[in-house]
Amino acid sequence: MNLKAGYFIRRVLLLIPLLVGLSILTFSISRVVPGDPVGLAAGPQATPEIKAALRKEFGLDQSLPVQYYKYVSGLFKGDWGQSLYSRRDVADDLRAFFPATLELTLAAVFIAAVLGTILGVFAALYQNRIPDHLSRIIVLFFVSFPQFWLAMIFQLIFGLMLDWFPISKRLDVLTPPPERITGMYTVDSLLRGDLETFGASVKHLFIPALVLSFGALASITRITRANMLEALDKDFVKMERAVGLPEKLVIGKYVLRTVFIATLTVISLEFGWLMAGAVLVETIFDWPGLGLYIVESSLRLDFQPIMGITIIYGIVFSTVNIVTDLLYGLLDPRIRYE
Repeated sequence: MNLKAGYFIRRVLLLIPLLVGLSILTFSISRVVPGDPVGLAAGPQATPEIKAALRKEFGLDQSLPVQYYKYVSGLFKGDWGQSLYSRRDVADDLRAFFPATLELTLAAVFIAAVLGTILGVFAALYQNRIPDHLSRIIVLFFVSFPQFWLAMIFQLIFGLMLDWFPISKRLDVLTPPPERITGMYTVDSLLRGDLETFGASVKHLFIPALVLSFGALASITRITRANMLEALDKDFVKMERAVGLPEKLVIGKYVLRTVFIATLTVISLEFGWLMAGAVLVETIFDWPGLGLYIVESSLRLDFQPIMGITIIYGIVFSTVNIVTDLLYGLLDPRIRYE
C-alpha cells in the first residue's frame, strides 16, 4: 500500500474549515428559527423577569458574534453547552446517546453489505435468470415502501403477532446493561463475557437495524451487480477461466476483490446517510440514540443539542471518507496517494 503521510495530514486538516463552516451554519439556523426556546424551557407560567434571567444565564442576551465565539471556544475546551430544557451538559448527552446510534448504524451497514453483496453477486452470475429477477423484486419491494410503514409492520408481525423480537428499547426493563466500555451493548456484553445480555441486545437490535438497512441494501445490490457484470467481461477473467482455474477461485479471489473496491465507496457513503437517517427508526422503536435525542430537542427548540449532533455527524462523515481512502490502498496496491 502506497501511503503518503502528507496526503492524510491534508485530509485531516481539511476537517477544520469543514467543521468551522458547519458550526457557523448550524449556529445561524438555530438563531433564525421561529419560536422562543427560552419561553418553552421556562414554562408557560414564567414571568418576563424569569425569562430574562434565563437568557442571561445561557448568554442569549449577548450579541451573536459574542455568542458564536463563546460557543466555538467552548468546543475546543470540551464544553458543548447546556441543554435549555434539561440543564444537562450536551457533551454528556452525546457520550450517552452516540454509542446507541453507532451500534444501530454499524449493524444496519453490516446487514446491507452482506445481503446486498450476496444478492448482487447472484444476480450477476445468473443474469436475466430467476435469481437475477428475484433479487430485483426483493430489493424493489423493500425500497418501495416508506421506512416508517415497514417499521410498524415489522413490529406488528415479528414483535406482537409472532413474539420473536422486542419492539422497543435496547434491552428489557429488568435486564441491566453491561458495564460500559464502548457504550455499545453488543460489544460490551461480549467483552465482559456476558452471553445472556449479548443475546438480549442482539434481539433488540435486529429489527431496527434490518429496517434501517433497506435503503442501503438497494444501492449496494445494484452497484455490486453492475460491477460484477463488468468484471466478468474482463479479459483477465476470461483467461483464468480458459486455463481451467476453478470457478470459485476466479470469482472469490479475483472478481470479488475488484468488485468490492467500487462497492466500498457505496458502503462508506451509506454509512453516513444511515447514521443521519436513523432518526425515524429510532423514534418508532424508541431507540435511545442521537436520532431520538435530536427529535426531542427539535420539538423543544433546544438548539444546543441540535448544534452538537450536527457537528458529530460532520465528524463522522469526514472520518468515514478518510478511512475509506485507507481501505482503497489495502484492497488495491495500485492506488497511490500523492
